[in-house]
Amino acid sequence: MTDLPSALSHVSLGTNDFDRAVAFYDRVLAPLGIRRLEGFPGGAGWGRRWPEFWIQLPIDGQPATLGNGTHVAFFAADRAEVAAFHQAALQAGGRCEGPPGPRPQYGEPYYAAFVRDPDGHKIEAMAWEAPLPE
Repeated sequence: MTDLPSALSHVSLGTNDFDRAVAFYDRVLAPLGIRRLEGFPGGAGWGRRWPEFWIQLPIDGQPATLGNGTHVAFFAADRAEVAAFHQAALQAGGRCEGPPGPRPQYGEPYYAAFVRDPDGHKIEAMAWEAPLPE
């Protein structure tokens, strides 16, 4: 099983306004080359090759809530993609939680931007400005 492409299968965040969340993520993830690949009533999945990130109405029918300290980070190819993600998020109704810039506390090559989506979830685009390990 060492040939798996990632440690995670997918991440899912809850929303209380599905249509608004889908419109937000369609717009915000596009600059990163991430597109909506799958969906079902009340759920949608985005990715580059398979759906790794999902937004959905909670299965238990209760309101979606936030996880304190939880955030989802998306890979960006470079600083320009990080900036485009940040700008798209703000234009689509997101709130800045940290503008594009170096984050040396996470590693010297780390460059990122943080936003809150319309449901309040913290999301990030990050570029690792060094060769990734094989």
